[in-house]
Amino acid sequence: MCGIVGIARAPGAPVFTVGDVRRMADTIVHRGPDDEGFYQDDHVILGMRRLSIIDLAGGHQPIANEDETLHVVCNGEIYNFSELRPLLERAGHRFRTQSDVEVLLHLYEEDRQGFVAQTSGMFGFALWDAPRRRLTLARDRLGQKPVYYYAGSDFLAFASEIKALLTLPQVKAQVDREALAEYLRLGYCVAPNTIFAGIKKLPPAAKLIWQPSGWRVERYWNLPDTVRDELTAEQWVERIRDELSRSVAEHMVSDVPIGAFLSGGLDSSAIVGLMSRESGFPVNTYSIGYGGDKTAEYYNELSFARTVARQYGTNHHEILVRPDVTALLPKLMWHLEEPISDSAVITTYLVSQLAAQSVKVILSGVGGDELFGGYRRYLGDHYARRYQQLPRWLRQTVLRPLAEVLPSGRQNRVRDFARYAKRFIQASDLPWGDQYSLYLEICSRVRVRELLAGSEAVPDGFDKIIAAEGSRDPLLRMMRVDAQAQLPEDLLLLTDKVTMATSIECRAPFLDHGLAQLAAQIPASSKLAGGELKHLLKRALVGVLPEEVLTRSKRGFGAPVGAWFKSQLRPLLQALLSRQPVEQRGLLSWPAVRAVLAAHDGNREDYSDLILVLLNLEIWCRVFLDNRTPDDVSAELAEFTAAA
Repeated sequence: MCGIVGIARAPGAPVFTVGDVRRMADTIVHRGPDDEGFYQDDHVILGMRRLSIIDLAGGHQPIANEDETLHVVCNGEIYNFSELRPLLERAGHRFRTQSDVEVLLHLYEEDRQGFVAQTSGMFGFALWDAPRRRLTLARDRLGQKPVYYYAGSDFLAFASEIKALLTLPQVKAQVDREALAEYLRLGYCVAPNTIFAGIKKLPPAAKLIWQPSGWRVERYWNLPDTVRDELTAEQWVERIRDELSRSVAEHMVSDVPIGAFLSGGLDSSAIVGLMSRESGFPVNTYSIGYGGDKTAEYYNELSFARTVARQYGTNHHEILVRPDVTALLPKLMWHLEEPISDSAVITTYLVSQLAAQSVKVILSGVGGDELFGGYRRYLGDHYARRYQQLPRWLRQTVLRPLAEVLPSGRQNRVRDFARYAKRFIQASDLPWGDQYSLYLEICSRVRVRELLAGSEAVPDGFDKIIAAEGSRDPLLRMMRVDAQAQLPEDLLLLTDKVTMATSIECRAPFLDHGLAQLAAQIPASSKLAGGELKHLLKRALVGVLPEEVLTRSKRGFGAPVGAWFKSQLRPLLQALLSRQPVEQRGLLSWPAVRAVLAAHDGNREDYSDLILVLLNLEIWCRVFLDNRTPDDVSAELAEFTAAA
């Protein structure tokens, strides 16, 4: 696990030095505190910061091939390197190290076009082919590791984090207005856009090929777009169990101590259970809970985590916290770089801090919901068929008006259910693309226009993904969209950035691409049989997990920010989202912001996510546009809170 940086230049381009690239690397030292390395020739400078996980002594990067015509820097892990290495050795290749990364060089020598598709792993890497003056950047299939780039007219700069690119004088911190509209709508920006004008990110399963004559982006993998109907439920269960067990074992390969996040939910518990079967010693597990009022308790899952920890005799660590969000948010925004609306970033950061005290590698259950149907929205088609059987007059004149006035929130199960019911009824008569957009969007297109003072937003990256989706299976359509949007741009972005902020490597066995391909081909009628979320996955885990974990209802791995906005975070809203700062910033319409805050306060709408979007946007502006340190912004926010 590392942070990579570099610059490739055409003849006549501005001259860059190793010092320039070293400054880029210094900004992301948290990604690799153990080592650094650089390579330079007339056309490229590669740099990296290393967190040593495999081949601690010999895995120094950049790594070269036999005749030193190829050089590579890689952030991540190539999980199938032990299978690839003997094949490459039999083909005549000589290895210099025991590092998993070195296989990339020899795969490239064998097949320059198709070498990335032969790998299994999570990665963002840069490979320089000196004789051909060709740079290849690549990102793993599901987007676990980020790759950002800035394309000048005659050079290309790249990095694992945006802040490294901002050290270059050619790159300015400015807002991309199109990406801002998408951020307001979804709470994240879909690749290739970022909220920074001119700074792009490589989409999942893509590679960028640069030469002095130009550059292009190619996709090298897709999830299947059809399901398989010939297998029985029992056959699917057996394959899921085998593939998940294989993936967990593969993800446990490490030369340093490893552990697992344990929320007590199905996915993290499954990872811990399978790790315990594979391991010859107790697994290190880490859990977090919130103390305070009843709303905080609603998010507290420590009792479920303890049940799993006891079952498997893990070396269990847990903390009960009341986080200082005022101090945390600017720091988290500096690490995230792309503002996102997901309260799980707070939880993930705090539990990562706990884990970093004793391990350098952590396994996570992220991805299980997206692969095996863990979100309520995946039941939309299941319930829509039944809902459409109701008389139209009942749906239009009774249920729809009733949905509009339902109070919603996340403080308890009743309000949470009302929130989902309202969204389902509002979307029920829409075409599937508009329906799924409504399920996922934080802010409607109409309200986005209001917030942007009437600016017309052009079709964004998410709209393009929806428009291109052609699968006939309703559940697979949603899964394929999520694999290109919410999964990489929200969940995996925050997972990468905040675990790396604490200098630990997070691995996600559910996101093994073989397991993902298997899950994609399971028909909805089997995966969600009887309208039960994760039906097949639960069957596959019988005998692995306690019954109470298999049958418990789903709870999100987040924080009670909606309630905090009405209590401890209220002074921040009054300070950062009042008329003066909003109008002074000039990005949003104050009347529209005021309307959102009033609707949330009055429980007419649950705007927790949208308010977090707006709050994070202003904090992001103070850190990146105003070029202030996180500590400086935190001190300012503390003053606002103290004065309230």
